[in-house]
Amino acid sequence: MNLRSIDLNLLVVLDALLDEAHVSRAALRLNLSQPAVSNALQRCRDLFDDPLLERGRGTMRRTARAEALRGPLKSILGELNDLIDPPEIPLHRMHQTVRLTMADDPTFLIAGPLLTALQSTAPGVTPIFQPWNGSAAAARELLNGETDIAVSVFANQIEGIEQITLFDETYVVAMRRDHPAAKAFDLDAWLAFPHVLMSGTGAAQSPLDAQLAAMGRSRRVGAVVPSFQLVPSLLAHTDHIAMLPKHGFDQNAHPLLTSFDPPIEVSGFPLHLANHTRQSNNRGVQHVIATIREIFLV
Repeated sequence: MNLRSIDLNLLVVLDALLDEAHVSRAALRLNLSQPAVSNALQRCRDLFDDPLLERGRGTMRRTARAEALRGPLKSILGELNDLIDPPEIPLHRMHQTVRLTMADDPTFLIAGPLLTALQSTAPGVTPIFQPWNGSAAAARELLNGETDIAVSVFANQIEGIEQITLFDETYVVAMRRDHPAAKAFDLDAWLAFPHVLMSGTGAAQSPLDAQLAAMGRSRRVGAVVPSFQLVPSLLAHTDHIAMLPKHGFDQNAHPLLTSFDPPIEVSGFPLHLANHTRQSNNRGVQHVIATIREIFLV
């Protein structure tokens, strides 16, 4: 293939088309006419000898080739942008959106301090907190360019993704201050009352249940909720008990509650901050990463 025959602007249009999977939305994003984007899509189909976008039931779907192109395309365009237009704008004058994907508990910990810090260091950098669909989905979004930063638990290193550990999380057992179990909290008291379980999938069991079963014990799950932030209000007026991540439980914010260390050893987990290597030279993304790291420096 003769590279001189390729219009690089075509790749910019293709990037928008593959992101949006919709000709009209891509045209709006690029400030181009719909016929112009439709024409560019046909040229891309000819270039890659693939439909790229196929019509489904009232929508368009990316082909397997299109999905495979998304990550490399974003990397190439990012490198070209850095080559042609080096980012010399001072941080306080920069205007950029940075997309972050994380569950509700990390968002609760990060969003406020991040906005406060950016207000003074980079007020034109706008964080966009995107919906959380699990760690596997977060990794895919990093790889295909749908998100810039992910905060999650990643079990393994993933090629092309840079990971650092923000902190090692542990748990506390929370309940209302005048709860009967608070008078003499131990394993029997812990298991004598219904537990609130947080599960993004609606699962009514967790690894803790297998750990208790190995000890010949069990607990009763009295409620399953999709967010840790719903739990404190449920505990304040019931006899339910919950095990919560220690970093996300602010005793001062919940004066009706108290907390204890779990009466058995419960494994914690490392919380990772990750970005794709294509973002290594993106000053806006790297500034947000550095700011988040500073939030958790002890």
